[in-house]
Amino acid sequence: MMFKAVGDGRPYPDHGFVSDRDWADVPPRQIRLDQLVTTKSTLDLRHLLASDSTFFGDLFAHVVSWRGDLYLEDGLHRALRTALQQRLVLHARVLELDDDGRPAPPPG
Repeated sequence: MMFKAVGDGRPYPDHGFVSDRDWADVPPRQIRLDQLVTTKSTLDLRHLLASDSTFFGDLFAHVVSWRGDLYLEDGLHRALRTALQQRLVLHARVLELDDDGRPAPPPG
């Protein structure tokens, strides 16, 4: 199985991170594809196959960690490219949310 599950929507509360600038302070880390739950069930193949699909915007996928699950919020095309290249790990910015949906303070 490529992903842990395929979802359709965000089950977690709104966290307020909407722009790449909001996500910029979240450090990237490696995430296994089989740990991710997608928040989109469809993908535009033109976007997946475009050579400049990551040219604009963040180079890293955006993942939300909430209540023990990792939700792929943005970067489905990156995750699929990773899988098509037979890699198991994706570099992503992981936003940790507490049970109430508030961003958890960074460690340290």
